[in-house]
Amino acid sequence: MIRYIAKRHVSIKTLYDSVPKDGQKLDMVNGWVRSVRLMKKVAFVDLYDGSSNKDVKIVIKNPQESSLVRHLKTGQCISVDSPLLKITQGSRIQPFELLVEDSVKDLKLLGDVETNYPLQKKSHSLEFLRTLPTLKHRSLFYGSILRFRSHMEEYAINFFNKQENFLKVSPPIFTTNDCEGAGEQFEVKSSVLENKKAFLTVSTQLHLEILSMAIANCWTLSPCFRAEKSATPRHLMEFWMLEAEMSFIDNLDQLLDFTRNFLQSMVTQCYENREDLLPDNISTLINKEKILERWQMLRNSENWKRITYTDAIQILKEKHSQEPFPRYKPKWGEALQTEHEKWLAEKYFQSPVFVTDYPMDCKAFYMKSNEDGKTVACFDLLVPEMGEIIGGSMREDNYESLQYQIKKRGMNNTGELDWYVNLRKQGVAPHGGFGLGFERFISYLLGIQNIKDTIPFPRSASSSIDL
Repeated sequence: MIRYIAKRHVSIKTLYDSVPKDGQKLDMVNGWVRSVRLMKKVAFVDLYDGSSNKDVKIVIKNPQESSLVRHLKTGQCISVDSPLLKITQGSRIQPFELLVEDSVKDLKLLGDVETNYPLQKKSHSLEFLRTLPTLKHRSLFYGSILRFRSHMEEYAINFFNKQENFLKVSPPIFTTNDCEGAGEQFEVKSSVLENKKAFLTVSTQLHLEILSMAIANCWTLSPCFRAEKSATPRHLMEFWMLEAEMSFIDNLDQLLDFTRNFLQSMVTQCYENREDLLPDNISTLINKEKILERWQMLRNSENWKRITYTDAIQILKEKHSQEPFPRYKPKWGEALQTEHEKWLAEKYFQSPVFVTDYPMDCKAFYMKSNEDGKTVACFDLLVPEMGEIIGGSMREDNYESLQYQIKKRGMNNTGELDWYVNLRKQGVAPHGGFGLGFERFISYLLGIQNIKDTIPFPRSASSSIDL
């Protein structure tokens, strides 16, 4: 009995990572047609399969013999059987090409496209691509964003799990609690809830605190939801939050040092893999030179400044007295606005800056009180051109202090936070943590103006959810 062995698809990434020997026959290469050049004796097809930012050039001999080749179009999905790999001497862009000698036997159409297929080889604007929610990811730009996100998750795992011995955990998405106390929650309705109110989480922090009391250090990358009406390029209703919680730290400086190390580790890995993450073929939509300068700035630990909220307000007031901010006057006791944050990081410090010790009343209930009784041990990290990208705090581990803050804010009226408060009676350890909006971080690292371009299917106040 003869056993049939199925041929294996060889991805384009595999080919570039480990180029086979000259003259070697591959099993099969599949992908989508990026462009076609048809001549009498030879045809050239640029093929991509999504595994890499790069294409592979398919060289087809005697194209006139095949009706398929004569009618190839951009966007079609094809299969190339047993192509012959040929090294292209002296070519930096195309170190090899794949030769097809029998176009009738070795080429197969897997999926056709309509004649008005919108993604042609020419450069498309982001405004146009956003109108194609089911096709835009096939573009060079959005394909690169998908790969960048994937690499960023990998870098986070390397840092937390391998370097720092954290455990990645899976906190719930359904919750009865409002972690931030801002009332910006999506309510979940179902007959199985038996009249109990449940919501989509705005942050997994409270559940991470439970887990940190068992395994010390944990982190997650989870979807979070904010039912806010803001339609700015900085906000999403559904986004991904990277959150970390650490036990056995007892001061804010420890948390700031760890946060800086984490972000610098992520950026360093980006920089070391910059040729893959920032391919030349998306340079029309991303300023590669500027982005690399930004990454270098973030990698420099000497650049990161620290200042208290009170000192920041004083600096902002002095600036406002000389040249008023366009929209908001800085005032102690009120949250810093985006225009304040950007000015501090971009104009005044010209570097990342940790702003610490905000007033108690403009921050969340769970943050640990400072000795002055007016501020809490927390931070926001501000970066040039973006403003705040990450925030965190020491968590209040004193039972009476936490109860006081909750009662003062009119929370826990039905006992929904009893479990969280009572955790302070059960061998609680000093602890703290932070939350990083994943899309906002990616937006900043790549210089993308609209955060909606950093997530495959954006959900925001200005968009309709059609798919």
